[in-house]
Amino acid sequence: MKQPEVLIIGSGVMGRGIAKSFVSAGIPTAILSRNVANVAVGVDERVALIEKLPPNAPELIIEAVPEKMALKLKSYAAIEAAYAGKPVLASNTSTLDLEELARPLQHPERFLGIHYFMPAEVNAVVEVAPVRATLPAATDAAVRLIEATGKSVLRLKRAVPGLLINRLQHAILHEAYYLMDEGVVTAEEIDRCAREILAPRICITGLIEQKDISGLDTHALSQQALVPLLHHGDKPGRRLQELYAAGHLGIKSGKGFYDWSGKDAAKVKAEGARKLGDLLAYLKEHR
Repeated sequence: MKQPEVLIIGSGVMGRGIAKSFVSAGIPTAILSRNVANVAVGVDERVALIEKLPPNAPELIIEAVPEKMALKLKSYAAIEAAYAGKPVLASNTSTLDLEELARPLQHPERFLGIHYFMPAEVNAVVEVAPVRATLPAATDAAVRLIEATGKSVLRLKRAVPGLLINRLQHAILHEAYYLMDEGVVTAEEIDRCAREILAPRICITGLIEQKDISGLDTHALSQQALVPLLHHGDKPGRRLQELYAAGHLGIKSGKGFYDWSGKDAAKVKAEGARKLGDLLAYLKEHR
């Protein structure tokens, strides 16, 4: 096996997608998994599958294991014991506090957040967020490798839980779930609003620029009137939590907000990825 420049810890859907993005750019890449026989299907054939850390340090290691802090810290301890801070070490976490993950590390100056969006091999933007101890050289090294795959890097000034995209996404979803719980709208109506109104406009002008165009006087007065009336509760959506507790996990279980019975999950996801790729290509051409 050729020495990997990039090592992905975790062989789930996200880890596989991240690995594919690097190997497709000609960057030697490996996935570390406890049992490679169980993950071979669905992994790009150019990605090496390994069950132990390689003898020489990769340039970049991206951890993409489940969102459990203890599991992530166990992985970091093994990596630091093997390589003594030589590689840049990053977490793909979308929710855990990166500063908390960095605190036990012996080399936090080499640690940062690198957050891909599903499907990782298709989405064009990657969030990169340093913790307080991260050296600029470590961030620059990670950004260089990511940009070599053709992706655009969104560099945050510092790490905050959820980073940027998920905080925006969850703010919208928090209000959407509240309106659904209150019987104001259905899931289908929320999605129609997103597809036909919000998404097309955001594709053209973004969130903030659009308000400059429409007028900050109107926007400021609207904020004064509406923000106090929004749902500011600190509890997650009731219906969502009920579905989760009942084991209704969306397409993977056959039921969620929608009925997915009889649907081929792999085909649905592949078709979604194809359409997203086409849309991103169109937007890039017309930027």
